Amino acid sequence: MEQRRYPTVPLDPRSTAALLSNLEAALRDPATGATKLPDLAHRQQVIYRVLSSDQRRSAAVLQHLSPRWRSVAERHLAARRAFLAMSKRRPITVPAWRILKPQPLETLLAHYRKASAATGIDWEVLAAVNLVETGMGRIDGVSVANAQGPMQFLPTTWAEPGIGQGNIRDPHDAIQAAARYLVRRGGLTSIRRGLWGYNNSDHYGDAVLLYASLLREDPRAVVGLYHWEIHYNAQQGDLWLPVGYQQLKPISVQRYLQLHPGSAPPRQGGTGQDGET
Repeated sequence: MEQRRYPTVPLDPRSTAALLSNLEAALRDPATGATKLPDLAHRQQVIYRVLSSDQRRSAAVLQHLSPRWRSVAERHLAARRAFLAMSKRRPITVPAWRILKPQPLETLLAHYRKASAATGIDWEVLAAVNLVETGMGRIDGVSVANAQGPMQFLPTTWAEPGIGQGNIRDPHDAIQAAARYLVRRGGLTSIRRGLWGYNNSDHYGDAVLLYASLLREDPRAVVGLYHWEIHYNAQQGDLWLPVGYQQLKPISVQRYLQLHPGSAPPRQGGTGQDGET
């Protein structure tokens, strides 16, 4: 596994807002070095995950943001809270996944734009679906419903005429199929209707469209999202599953953390965080 540290979040709202503003700006700046982007994006991601579970703390941080970054932060927080609303319980085991490096960002953008040109589904929506389903291809695993590949298709859906073409696990093929499926489910008339066909939840549609709105407003926002890590909201906290994570079968969170204590969120301290509760 990568030898990087789980980011911490300042306890002071003003400090958190200043850090978040700097991160958002740096991630959009073409001059930011490529080697710095993973850590910058991970810090951005963890701030939003921590704030999303604490309304009072997030409200205090939002007060110290400029209007531009406040609008961005509000949408990130709303998207994360939509997913939290979908979670009925937090698991006590970690999943049987592999966490891989995704394809290069420019390659994925080409896939999204090709699918958009062929179907009329906005590339920003396809990127957001890819993000929320598998972290843009980082998660290699099968869901409890047997969904597979980077866009999480059921094999039965993939086999429908005109949907799946090629390999369900190939990012290019899966992204093209996702666009065709959203069209079939009414996405050209109402993208919310199309997303409901993808996942029967209004919360899911809310989150996808919030991320898509960030990309539509500023395509450079994709840089941060692309470098987000995989986090798993377990009972013992918001676990970081870095590239290199591999479990052939689920194991208890307690056992996993004995083996990989660095996956646990830092405890509250001078510059620490509470983690999700």
